Amino acid sequence: MADHTSVAVLGTGIMGAAMARNLCHAGLDVRVWNRTRSKAEPLAAVGARVTGTPAEAVEDADVILTMLYDGAAVLDTMNDALASLPPGAVWLQCTTAGTEAITPLAGLARTHGLVFVDAPVLGTKAPAEKGQLTMLAAGPESVRDVVAPVLEAVGSKTVWVGDDGATGAATRLKLVCNSWVLTLTHGTAEALALAAGLGVEPALFLDAVSGGSLDCGYLHLKADAILTENYTPSFSVTTAAKDARLIVEAGRAAGVRLDVAAAGGDRFRRAESLGHGNDDMAASYFASFEA
Repeated sequence: MADHTSVAVLGTGIMGAAMARNLCHAGLDVRVWNRTRSKAEPLAAVGARVTGTPAEAVEDADVILTMLYDGAAVLDTMNDALASLPPGAVWLQCTTAGTEAITPLAGLARTHGLVFVDAPVLGTKAPAEKGQLTMLAAGPESVRDVVAPVLEAVGSKTVWVGDDGATGAATRLKLVCNSWVLTLTHGTAEALALAAGLGVEPALFLDAVSGGSLDCGYLHLKADAILTENYTPSFSVTTAAKDARLIVEAGRAAGVRLDVAAAGGDRFRRAESLGHGNDDMAASYFASFEA
């Protein structure tokens, strides 16, 4: 079935390009579109058809996968594709769009006869490139066989959390998971910034917690980025700031005060103002120092 599944990938940034590449490697018929076409063109080398418009990409597609910046970008792009949206196609909405965006996106799908699957992902550049993302998904059982080849190509695990994408169940889980990821990122950055300020050798801090209950692989991953000054983005500061805002907004709507997430958003915006918007979110480190 995978050999005959046609997938339109709308958005070929860090994550979307990696996902499209793995879909090509899995033998699917892949069409790609990106607002900046040059970011999509390298995918032609692995068999993707690069298109000039969202409408061209989605024509006759079995599955439409959106991996864009935010909910507004997804809505704009899908509106641009309206003329060619194939009724009955499955829409895998993988963008971290936030809870408020779900209603208009699901509404567009319903109006135009698409099957909406809320399907944000857990993972950054490296797992995306390896096809090892964790897919969080909510959608009807009737289309799960249709999307299985797509999910298997881009992820190592799929967690189905509901049978109605319009409820935003997968998006809510994604925001909870991301709140933890961003907290760990800031914790690592601040601990290393404090070590620098106090004249503590960073290796001593990492050795002190290594192997104990305070240790985790993510700490060492982000610490290595900071200590080697390698801020090649797996998840950029600007995107992390956006996600922090979505997390705080979701909490506020639910009557939950998220002081740490709000402060973390401020750190990302400060790092962004210092010129680190396109760097990996480990560049939260720079927010600890005066410019």
